[in-house]
Amino acid sequence: MADSTRSRDSLPPPPPPPPPENPRSKISPAVLKMRSTSPSHFFPSQVPRPQNQGPAPTGPYFFYGSLQDQSLLVDLLDLKQASHLRPAYIEGYKCKLWGHYPALLSGDPGDTVTGAVYEVPTIEDAEKLAAYEGPSYTTVPCSIRYTDGESPIQAEGYAFLFMGNMRDLSEGSFDLKLWLERRALGKKN
Repeated sequence: MADSTRSRDSLPPPPPPPPPENPRSKISPAVLKMRSTSPSHFFPSQVPRPQNQGPAPTGPYFFYGSLQDQSLLVDLLDLKQASHLRPAYIEGYKCKLWGHYPALLSGDPGDTVTGAVYEVPTIEDAEKLAAYEGPSYTTVPCSIRYTDGESPIQAEGYAFLFMGNMRDLSEGSFDLKLWLERRALGKKN
C-alpha cells in the first residue's frame, strides 16, 4: 500500500483547467477554435503562396461553407445586424472536405459550386475574412451567377481557393444545416 501511495505522490499534478469563457465575448466558439488550432496540426502546403498579394480586395465574395452563416459574419465583422447574402453559384470549381470544412478547388468547366454572396465593403472586412480562412486559402477572382432572380444576375467577385496540402482533403460535401446545428449547440455550452 505504501508503494502505490508513493508512486501516486511522485506524479506531477494535473494542469489547471482552462479559464472560463467570457459569456459577453462576441467571438463565436467556432472562430476561437479555428484561431487556436496549431498550424502544425495540418500538413504543410505543397503549393507556393503568392508573394506580395497586397491588401484583400473588396466587392462581392462568394461563400460556399461556414461563411454562409449570417451570425458568423456578424461575429467576424462586428456587424450590428445580419448581413444580406444572395444565393449564387460559380462554375469551373469543385469542393472537397478539409476536416468538416469545404475546400474550394479548380475544377472542370462543367463543375459548379453553390453558395451565397456577400458584398464586402472595406479592406478591413476583407482582411478579417481572409484571417478567418487562414493561410491555407487565398483570394481568387471568379464569375458569380446569382440565383435569386434579382439584378444584377451576374458579377465579377472573389472566392477563397484552397492552397493547402491536397493530402489533407477527403471526398464529401459541406452541410450548412449541420454546421448551423453544431454552432447553435456550441453557443449553448
